[in-house]
Amino acid sequence: ALHDIESRAMHLEPSERALLVRHLIDSLDTEEEANVDKLWVMEAETRYQAYLKGEMTAIPADEVLARARKNLK
Repeated sequence: ALHDIESRAMHLEPSERALLVRHLIDSLDTEEEANVDKLWVMEAETRYQAYLKGEMTAIPADEVLARARKNLK
């Protein structure tokens, strides 16, 4: 069965195969992973709104990256 599916998939256009792969990989994500992703989106939105209201300041990306590199050493 798997060999037949693979053989049929190889006859698809490259863009169709890419879409199929994407769907198969997405099907491996668990519900918990999807919930974590949603929580991170909500957190990002909350932080962005706080930044827009002046409740939070931003740190330039180059500074953040420099700190991260320093911490990795």
